Amino acid sequence: MRSAEFGIRNEAQESEVKAHPSSAFNSAFRIPHSAIVIGGGLAGLAAAVGLAGRGFKVTVLESRARLGGRAGSFTDPTTGQMVDACQHVSMGCCTNLTHFLRTVGVDHLLSPQPKLYFMTPDRRTSVFKADPWPAPFHLGRALTGAHYLTPLDKLRVAYGLAAMLWERPDADPPLLPWLKAHRQNSRTIERFWAIVLTSALNETVDRVGLKYARKVFRDGFVRHRDGFTVHVPTVPLGRLYGDELRAWLTSHNVELRENTGARRLASSPEGTIASVELRDGSTLTADWYVLAVPFDRVADLLPDELAREPYFAGAANLTPSPITSVHLWFDRPTMKLPHAVLIDCLGQWVFDRGEVAPGEFYLQVVVSAARDLKGLGRDEIQRRVVEELGRLFPPIAQAKLLRAKVITEHAATFSAVPGVDRWRPVQASPVQNLAVAGDWTATGWPATMESAVRSGYLAAEAILARAGQPAKLVQPDLV
Repeated sequence: MRSAEFGIRNEAQESEVKAHPSSAFNSAFRIPHSAIVIGGGLAGLAAAVGLAGRGFKVTVLESRARLGGRAGSFTDPTTGQMVDACQHVSMGCCTNLTHFLRTVGVDHLLSPQPKLYFMTPDRRTSVFKADPWPAPFHLGRALTGAHYLTPLDKLRVAYGLAAMLWERPDADPPLLPWLKAHRQNSRTIERFWAIVLTSALNETVDRVGLKYARKVFRDGFVRHRDGFTVHVPTVPLGRLYGDELRAWLTSHNVELRENTGARRLASSPEGTIASVELRDGSTLTADWYVLAVPFDRVADLLPDELAREPYFAGAANLTPSPITSVHLWFDRPTMKLPHAVLIDCLGQWVFDRGEVAPGEFYLQVVVSAARDLKGLGRDEIQRRVVEELGRLFPPIAQAKLLRAKVITEHAATFSAVPGVDRWRPVQASPVQNLAVAGDWTATGWPATMESAVRSGYLAAEAILARAGQPAKLVQPDLV
């Protein structure tokens, strides 16, 4: 709520608010707050939406020329087309991402995929879809119909899922020994558990803990009929986080400052954040601050005395996991499916994005947890992927490859190793007027767009509570 609606603040009142940012009211009227959000990715944008919806004057600082962070696009210099650095999808269980997209008016730019197509190197395909039965029985026939598992394998998987769901939610031993101790063999591990978890967690089953593996299966496949439904953007991510989002933010008193990198936060003698120094040497001040940057940038932006605090220092223990995406443009249609989940293949997913320009048909292949590709040149990665796709989809062997691009995001996500939550801080920092956001903070979710949005909402909740305006922003799970 803006001050102009009630009158003009005098100098004494201005000084009082600056000195005590948690004081939200004076004796006569409510004083509006200002907030600076450092980072224009999903976490920062969600924090801005949460605060702006409660009357805050928000400034978002983004070092790049676009919004969305890692969920972003680049402009292909050859054609001028907007291309996603990596394919991002949502799922039905991602209630906060759905709420965020609906709030800013872009949820119509995603298309649900009620069927998933699983393909083996022999070109056989199984369709994974829900039956009209209540959860958790809605996917029973999909599992029993999987051609790439034997009947005994399916019994092993069913037993493993039941055992996993009976585990304590906070139990987090190494997953691979747990799977082996619960009657999983190499085939079920490679053709079921790894197929789902490597894509969902961007990590291999030998490196992850049980906790987030359980989270994926419980929320995505067991708890609710719609949890597993994949939602694919119908436009590039740069368009998804483009004009409509900007218009909503602008109409809600949010200033977007792109190409504006932050150099360092400065602390006050009282131990609060006093200002943010920009890379051009200028400074900005606000009542409240949200640090919404990747975990490997946190220490660089904090004053030295804060960077050493245990709350902030834990981020240094998080390790990154890479994703490689291979972008291919052919001269003709090459797939009859909208996507395929690939089994026993180098790629894990291939998405058919259709005809993006006259005579240009675009495919994107995603390789999650792509450490095994380290040391291979882009040309070799491209060659292997195109050769593999040619075996899976015969039209590719006859098509002309117009151009290709291989992109690796080396720090795409944090690695969900056993016990990783001990290094993930809550969003309300020990500094009175500073909150922290990012998919790497404590959200109860692995590193996903859902986790990023949850973190932004939680950061906004922390600030609102300290400002005397408590509100519940985080949306409930599907039930």
